[in-house]
Amino acid sequence: MESFRKVIKGWLGKVLLVLFLTPLALVGIEGYFSGGNSDAAKSVNGTDISKQELESLTKSFKQQYLSYANGDETLLNQSFIDQKAMDTLVARTLLLQQAEKLGISLSDQQIAQMISQQPSFQENGKFSNALYENYLKSIGMTNNALVESLRKDHALKMLSSTFMDYPLVSPVEMQQIADLQTEQRHIHIASVNLDSYKKAVKVSEADIAAYYEKHKSQFKQPTSVDVDYVVIKASNIDTANVAVTDAELQEAYNKFVADQKQNVKPEVKHILVTADSRSDAEAKKLASEIAAKIKAGTTFTQAAAQYSEDPESKSKGGAIAVYEKGVFGTTFDQTVASLKSGQVSAPVKTDYGYHIISVQLPDVAVPSFESQKARLSEEVLAAKKSNVFSDTINSLNDMVVSADSLDVVAQEVKGVQVQKANGVTLATRDPLLSNAAVKVKLFNDDVKNGDRNASSSIQLANGDVAWVKVRNYHAAGEQTLAEAKPAVKAKLIQDKAFAAAKAEVQTALNEFKTKPAASVAKGKLVFEDAGIYTRAEGLLKRDVQRAAFSVPAPKAGHWSVTTANMPNELVVVAVSEVKKNPIDVLSAEQRSELVKLYQQLRGQQEFDDYTRYLKSHAKIK
Repeated sequence: MESFRKVIKGWLGKVLLVLFLTPLALVGIEGYFSGGNSDAAKSVNGTDISKQELESLTKSFKQQYLSYANGDETLLNQSFIDQKAMDTLVARTLLLQQAEKLGISLSDQQIAQMISQQPSFQENGKFSNALYENYLKSIGMTNNALVESLRKDHALKMLSSTFMDYPLVSPVEMQQIADLQTEQRHIHIASVNLDSYKKAVKVSEADIAAYYEKHKSQFKQPTSVDVDYVVIKASNIDTANVAVTDAELQEAYNKFVADQKQNVKPEVKHILVTADSRSDAEAKKLASEIAAKIKAGTTFTQAAAQYSEDPESKSKGGAIAVYEKGVFGTTFDQTVASLKSGQVSAPVKTDYGYHIISVQLPDVAVPSFESQKARLSEEVLAAKKSNVFSDTINSLNDMVVSADSLDVVAQEVKGVQVQKANGVTLATRDPLLSNAAVKVKLFNDDVKNGDRNASSSIQLANGDVAWVKVRNYHAAGEQTLAEAKPAVKAKLIQDKAFAAAKAEVQTALNEFKTKPAASVAKGKLVFEDAGIYTRAEGLLKRDVQRAAFSVPAPKAGHWSVTTANMPNELVVVAVSEVKKNPIDVLSAEQRSELVKLYQQLRGQQEFDDYTRYLKSHAKIK
């Protein structure tokens, strides 16, 4: 399959990737909604889409996109998510209406059969009403609501499968796709550096203004901020005088010893007397008699072997292999917790019967104070330094917020400076400014609406603490002429230099159209043999590959030639040979996979077209 992966890596692969990344969101979303009695967010041919439905699906989409953005909410385009959710619900409503009009629906009998055949609702091979009712309770739906949900869900699936499962793909189309992906082109490249041409280019202010006016929409700027920020590390705080006292060390050791003892699990034994073959009163009486015998001198092991009705533990002196809380209930656990080591309880009642319980705490070999002294000293010292850091941060934070200034941090802590950054966007790659917690402080509604106050302290994942203060907020939109001028000027110089270089080699380009390549006077053009490529390989630069695969196949001995405008260079791209491979260069498995992928693409396209058609004829308010 490796060769096939290469086949679909190029154009077709990219198209199919889009298909797979935008799965049909219209089917199977009924479970998000419970009917929606809220106000209508939109009306589609008289059918309301509730605000509750819109909110539920928007929230679901947001969670999906958050997973793609590693939880960084600042990277999300909320307006896009809102619109996607609305478009999905509108399309779904239209398709449900169309399914009803066409009579595409499951009968009550078919739905009942579907439900009864679900393994999760069966017990001993038969449908269980109890399991079904428990399921309805767990999802908060009534039987009627679930039936209606299934009816709509399957109507959508049946309608969509008409397009998705049965698209027509002819052998001619498959041959064309195979030709495009497996075609091999022998490519030659010549490059002309534009530096010398750029030196001769003159661009006037009028040229810049005219180009800007004509192409204003190309000069967009994202939301950005100019920001001051300051970062405090633990190493910035002087803790040279922090020391550990003997009392603190002894306290830490005492806690260590207590933890060691607390973490030891008790050895629990019990004697169980059930009421299975006797009354509760008889069971209680027997348990009391056994407890009295143990008190009188009978060993717990002897009593367990003689009287206990727990088959797992009676032969082991009543010992419970691994005692876990909750197995015998709260009363049993409370008794275990209350007993001292070696003590035996009075009869205790649980759902299983009456228990006589014995607890033995194993001896704990606690390491000596001296053996733990070095480790505990390090831990206590680290904790004290951490407390000093926390106290300092809290104090600094009060001063920053009170003074609305970051300068107080630099004044209080040696070696720390307030730093500045201009034009910071959501896409800025910076160890601090791209941190999600920091971006929330820089790009929020308060800042957008004019808040320029210093932030409160921001705890970073590495333990550092930062404060930020936005100086200027630049809303997204078109750049002004002054802002766009450098980019416009660079673009004009590049284009004019490219045109001048192309004019100089135009004679050779013209000759390639009529003469064999060997007889063309190439002048400045020095071609290198770039090799043989297919569309799918994607090894060439995008503009060069697009140029190479846009020219027609040349005649024998001739080259098909075109140009590509690359940064600071004119690239002349020539194709000397085009070899079309028959479709049988792909194995039967590869051809089958290609057909399947193309059918999915075609089916998705046809289904999207159908949905757009319904939308164009709908009354949407």
